[in-house]
Amino acid sequence: MVGARAWTYADVAASLRMPTDADHKYSRGVVGVRTGSDRYPGAAVLGVEAAWRTGIGMVRYVGPAAAAAAVLARRPETVAGEGRVQAWLIGSGTDAAERAPAETEALRRLLAGEVPVVTDAGALDLAPGATAPLVVTPHEREHATLRSALGLSDAPSDAAGAGPDRAAQAVETAAALGGVVLLKGAETIVAGPDGDVVRVRAGTPWLATAGTGDVLGGVVAALVAGLAAAGDADQAGLVAAAASGAWLHGQAGARASREQGGGPITALDVAAALPHVVGAVLSDRV
Repeated sequence: MVGARAWTYADVAASLRMPTDADHKYSRGVVGVRTGSDRYPGAAVLGVEAAWRTGIGMVRYVGPAAAAAAVLARRPETVAGEGRVQAWLIGSGTDAAERAPAETEALRRLLAGEVPVVTDAGALDLAPGATAPLVVTPHEREHATLRSALGLSDAPSDAAGAGPDRAAQAVETAAALGGVVLLKGAETIVAGPDGDVVRVRAGTPWLATAGTGDVLGGVVAALVAGLAAAGDADQAGLVAAAASGAWLHGQAGARASREQGGGPITALDVAAALPHVVGAVLSDRV
């Protein structure tokens, strides 16, 4: 297996920043969220909720009216409409097969811009050829489809020849894409286009439930926006944001399960636990 070091609490602590008295909503970062659909409006709610809970100055939501109404009902502090953002989250809760041409063109413009874009689910088909700073967040099947689109259909095997080497796959994909790959799983792999690769263990198997990927997208986008606001959203910064996002997401899932007596959790439970985990890291209580 390609050498992938474990992303640790110390790494996460180094990538988070406590707000100061000099901060305002713009200096803390603004996330633009273009997710959800009439079929899956909940994805928009979950991504927006997670971005707020991770610690961000502002969230702007751009999407279908029904999803926007659901977002505002849950999080009325969200700004519905276009405006300045420092990172985008796109694709969650959408289906490329149902995407309107106008929406495709709008997403392509974001992916050709200068603002970092966290790309999930129904927008992954547009990632090849993107020139914006990029983080993609596929699961295994989505990753296989993305690799095929990039001409990387032959999967590297691990050293024993027993199966795919997920770290090697992610490194190849990142290099071909020119962006950061966050390959979701019980062990999440984060790879940069320069070959930098780390691994993050999930906090609990209870995270394998609907909507938790939408929460992860919101967490990562919030961290990327914070970096961009500070001028630190280079490739190393994007790898750190993706890996720290996966770590926080896993720890929030574990905390949420503990609060349920060690039992099952929902995606909103994970989002609700995020402030406790972020606060614990910032105050060195993990």
